[in-house]
Amino acid sequence: MRFSVNGTNHDLDIDVRTSLLDLLREQLHLTGTKKGCNQGACGACTVLVDGERINSCLALAVQYQEREIVTIEGVGTADQLAELQAAFIEHDGFQCGYCTPGQICSAIGMAAEARRGVPSIVTVNLCAEDVRLDHDELRERMSGNLCRCGAHNGIIAAVREVFVEETV
Repeated sequence: MRFSVNGTNHDLDIDVRTSLLDLLREQLHLTGTKKGCNQGACGACTVLVDGERINSCLALAVQYQEREIVTIEGVGTADQLAELQAAFIEHDGFQCGYCTPGQICSAIGMAAEARRGVPSIVTVNLCAEDVRLDHDELRERMSGNLCRCGAHNGIIAAVREVFVEETV
């Protein structure tokens, strides 16, 4: 099977029951994506597939052959942080850091959803071509990613800095 992860192709012979999370961590040794609850409830395993966020613990790897998978390792590097990664540092958007990779991947996917006009439960105008990311939208859209340390305010501040255009 062929997988494209962070711009690199990998030809692998894997068991068809292997989760995408286990493929990333155990086969490709990309340990930035975390195994939290392993039930899709915490978001620590969030990655991007073709630009959309998914919980990799719930996905069979075989479903994602030939699709572009991006993990936290593909977002930025220690030498060249992505803008969102730098904002997480600036706003103390992490404490232990365990949920941070999933939070960052989720925020990237969330912003793309809003730009495409994908509504959330709190979206007022369901016909809008794009969705304004206000306080309630951000909190609702990031609610699938839990932080047990209580860094939610810093996470929202970081996401707001990068993805919300302030209007005067």
